[in-house]
Amino acid sequence: MEQTTVGNYLAQRLLEAGIQDFFAVPGDFNLALLDELIAHPGLRMVTCCNELNAGYAADGYARARGAAALVVTFAVGGLSAVNAVAGAYAEDLPVVVVSGGPNALSLKEGRTLHHTLARPGEGETWVRDLFRPITAATFLVRDPEQAPRAIDGALLAALKARKPVYLEIACNLARESVSLPHPMSVPPAESADALSQEAAASHASAFLNLARQPVLVAGSLLRCGRAVSAFRDLAERSGYGVACMPDAKGLFPEDHPQYLGIYWGTASSPGCREVVEASDAYLFAGARFNDYTTLGYSTLLQRARMVQACPRHACVGGQSYQGLLLPEFLGDVAGRLKPNPAALEAFRRDPLPGAEPVSAPAEAPLAARDLYARIQAQLAPGDTLVADTGDAWFQAMALRLPEGSRFEIQMQYGAIGWSVGALLGLGVADRNRRLLGLVGDGCFQMAAQELGTILRERLRGLIVILNNGAYAIEAMIHDGPYNDLQAWRYAALAEAMAAGAPLVARRVTTLGELDGALAEAGDFPGLTVLEAVLDRADCSRALLGWGAAVSGYNARKE
Repeated sequence: MEQTTVGNYLAQRLLEAGIQDFFAVPGDFNLALLDELIAHPGLRMVTCCNELNAGYAADGYARARGAAALVVTFAVGGLSAVNAVAGAYAEDLPVVVVSGGPNALSLKEGRTLHHTLARPGEGETWVRDLFRPITAATFLVRDPEQAPRAIDGALLAALKARKPVYLEIACNLARESVSLPHPMSVPPAESADALSQEAAASHASAFLNLARQPVLVAGSLLRCGRAVSAFRDLAERSGYGVACMPDAKGLFPEDHPQYLGIYWGTASSPGCREVVEASDAYLFAGARFNDYTTLGYSTLLQRARMVQACPRHACVGGQSYQGLLLPEFLGDVAGRLKPNPAALEAFRRDPLPGAEPVSAPAEAPLAARDLYARIQAQLAPGDTLVADTGDAWFQAMALRLPEGSRFEIQMQYGAIGWSVGALLGLGVADRNRRLLGLVGDGCFQMAAQELGTILRERLRGLIVILNNGAYAIEAMIHDGPYNDLQAWRYAALAEAMAAGAPLVARRVTTLGELDGALAEAGDFPGLTVLEAVLDRADCSRALLGWGAAVSGYNARKE
């Protein structure tokens, strides 16, 4: 059979999985492998400043493309990426972590090697063992004959489980010969338990058809369950009002006539919570119920009124059904429902107050309400809006997404600083979309280096660094001196990183300065970085309520 190298085999498989770009940080154990990967004409490498940010970039890329790859060196590189990989696991994102490993001959000889714990003779499997809890599967390649099976196994495990995998390839094997791969054999799609799905769909549809005012609520698991389009079809065929949980913002079009807003406990969009919780039947599709998405469990839902549809099971009024597939289940229910717009009519009956016009003078200190009113005006169809952990979450929920735009947030794992790398990954995955990032200063200080990579990649968009001098989200839960930040000159830092890349960077302290900077940016083809100076206490009312709720929940004694 025709031969290729281990590295080229891996490159071909990544392409077959839809991965055209990979994120990497070089180290001596992965250099030969990187040579082989970049030699493939269809694969492009994006080198990052550190492995944590590269992992966040892979997270963002997987959100846009369905899968991503991260290439690191053994131990010091892999362990630096662990936090990002754990986040991808929590958020159901297939990220293939490829680590260059120690020379297989050295391991057999029991040598003491660098990047290890200096415990020779143990086979150096400890890094793989650390990755086991945060991956769907782990693979070690220490013989070229193992490579094809391990590479195929890793890719298929990631795609099937919608979770990260760990693949370690000994550094002396990257150029070893293996047979040229046949097209990857993807196992047939899982099938549902027909009897269970029929019973569940029949029960759910009968339950909803008896309701006076049913509603639909979208959750973030619709994406990993490949059920976003099925949910929209269900909504349109039923005529129900539709809300989104905060981590599912953007999975249902916000310009759709059936859209109610964000359902987020006491921080819900105006009128949305009242309509959802007053309903006598609500179908939550792909919902994650945790302390963040429920705002400290401040929701007032009744189990007896709920249909909960998950990727592999459903629960109707407390009765559980296993072995389902979410898209097919939603489709089966859609075909049996009688249209019922009662919840939507109730929502429209009490018109929401219009947004207050911004009337502050140009010389007034910049206020959050003025800033986000201008950000709303900046949003355009097809944009990608990304909000990091903090007040940006709450402010972004109130922004209305134009047609065709997307929204990304990491609410299950909630890593501060995630957005900077994620913006890189999302931008590389789809260079036709303009990026708009909302990043707190505390978040930015954790991941600032990757702004340089965003500039090097010539990505287009607007990044707003919210400079209030503190970890504001932590301060709203429990304040103390540990929440204070060292002041940085963020706009000046961006200029220092640009080194010839197209950039507009401005520090704005007043509404007039903000308007001037946005006018200057205009249709600028490169990146605009705005350092928006805000008062430490200037945050959304929703964050104030959320902080109190989380503080109370964390401190509970029973």
